[in-house]
Amino acid sequence: MEDLLQKVYDMTALGAIIDKPQFLIMYALAFVLLYLGIKKKYEPLLLVPIAFGVLLANFPGGDMGVIQADQNGNVLLNSGITKNIWEMPLHDIAHELGLMNFLYYMLIKTGFLPPIIFMGVGALTDFGPMLRNLRLSIFGAAAQMGIFCVLLVSILLGFTPKEAASLGIIGGADGPTAIFTTIKLAPHLLGPIAIAAYSYMALVPVIIPLVVKLLCTRKELSINMKEEENKATKQVEIKNLRVLKIIFPIAVTTLIAIVVPSAVPLIGMLMFGNLIKEIGSDTSRLFEAASGSIMNTATIFLGLCVGGTMTCDSFLNWTTIGIIVGGFLAFALSIASGIGMVKIWNLLSVRKINPLIGATGLSAVPMASRVANEISLKYDAKNHVLQYCMSSNISGVIGSAVAAGILISFLG
Repeated sequence: MEDLLQKVYDMTALGAIIDKPQFLIMYALAFVLLYLGIKKKYEPLLLVPIAFGVLLANFPGGDMGVIQADQNGNVLLNSGITKNIWEMPLHDIAHELGLMNFLYYMLIKTGFLPPIIFMGVGALTDFGPMLRNLRLSIFGAAAQMGIFCVLLVSILLGFTPKEAASLGIIGGADGPTAIFTTIKLAPHLLGPIAIAAYSYMALVPVIIPLVVKLLCTRKELSINMKEEENKATKQVEIKNLRVLKIIFPIAVTTLIAIVVPSAVPLIGMLMFGNLIKEIGSDTSRLFEAASGSIMNTATIFLGLCVGGTMTCDSFLNWTTIGIIVGGFLAFALSIASGIGMVKIWNLLSVRKINPLIGATGLSAVPMASRVANEISLKYDAKNHVLQYCMSSNISGVIGSAVAAGILISFLG
């Protein structure tokens, strides 16, 4: 009976968990993320798969944690043999390293899923608000300054340039872009960077009001965009918005492909998704697939695989703490950069702009715009700034992808 009980005990993961209590910290993290996703509804489409992936990856003996290859592509198998992951066929990866590694190296490490998700994002995005207020898109570009500021500070603190770039891109407030950049530059940091990126995106309703309160006056937040717009001597009208919406993704893709080729996987797929949406009934089936089943499937596997990289060995270290702190700074500085650009604009222009528009130069669409609009209405119940914020917000999506392309070009 004693031998039987011992075998039952050895079969369980209890012994490994007792020997390595760090697993309990990872379980707690998974439960917190599940709570935020399910109860608080913070980015549930991604936080729930990521959290469950964290849970799966940290059960000893389950073989669901991702084993990161070194810079030469070598991984240590359970048998103690070292092999090059890129020379292993997929069925060998599945057999030797488990299901999660099979999915990770097939879908994530190849850079396949982030552009697919961008295609879905493009299909769900309306560039109309930005095209109607094109001058406001400059604030989406200005908000990317947080990325480069944190990059420089991170290098000074001891991160390698590639690690610093992956950390800084969190300031773009775009999960797929952060994941794509990290895969290319610092794949060993994928787990904590993805968690930080999506966590701060979920905390947009907290972070934007905090930064706005610190940097903006009541007078600035009361600027009525409709009244300022009426000061223009001549209103610009777009006669055929549908044609412009169709031309826009083609033109942007062509321009960026020439200037920043490394941004094409993200920008190209984003604009393709938008194009099939704007064409209308002739491509409606493609639009439904891109924005529905394909994007949902990609989101599931992306979340699970990202969570699978967060084993206790790779996550519980000082580097992770630095990423969490640095990611917050990148996020806050991006908001502050957009606000700062608005303040400079207002010094030079007769037509003033509400700084909330600069605060939404992030890629967190449309949450950032909704939060900014709610803040505006607190100061003036008639001052709806949503459509103006969306212009800056949408341009931030493009800006963060271009910033990622620049970083990959210089450091990849």
